Amino acid sequence: MKKQLTERQERIFIFIQEYQQENGYPPTLREIGKKFDISSTFGVKRHLEALTKKGYLNILSNASRGISINKSEIDSLEVINYSEEKNNFKIPIIGRVAAGSPITAEENVEGSIVIDPAFIKKDDDSFALKVKGDSMIEAGIFEGDLVIISPKAVVKNGDTIVARVEDEVTVKIYENKNNIIRLIPQNKNYQPIIVENKNEFSIVGKVTGVLRWMN
Repeated sequence: MKKQLTERQERIFIFIQEYQQENGYPPTLREIGKKFDISSTFGVKRHLEALTKKGYLNILSNASRGISINKSEIDSLEVINYSEEKNNFKIPIIGRVAAGSPITAEENVEGSIVIDPAFIKKDDDSFALKVKGDSMIEAGIFEGDLVIISPKAVVKNGDTIVARVEDEVTVKIYENKNNIIRLIPQNKNYQPIIVENKNEFSIVGKVTGVLRWMN
């Protein structure tokens, strides 16, 4: 009988396989933690213990690289697809945007995240953008957060948006009064951006949610 792995467990298992194939030895707990942004070795151990119980790994205690793969179980790998359960949907995560490229161009995508529709309305064009800088901290948006963007949403004054000014992508409060567009930060140390060249300005989408991981 096939043993089911969660998506996270599968990704860790595949990483261990690929690491061992490339280097000739398995990764350490810290290397796994760094790869998957797991802050503690205890958190890594919990995933490895689950993989061990399901028969995919063998763990040698008191060894820095004491992980071995149970090769007889590799072919029985079966993954629970959480993006299909409960109508969950997957959206891309955009990191640093290359100059002149479309926001969701392949070279800008750093990964993906599964969203529960109970948290946010499904939108096939939605994506997540990794926040850089501290210009929105007074609105509760911090560097490293993921903001969920809906390109289809109607934008009005006072909405938090992602805008593109020339080749810079920024998260700000939108204001358009008397045909003057201002992008307003939520940090008293910054001044609003006044859009002088509208040919070099576009609204990427409206911010509909914020995600943060607590270490």
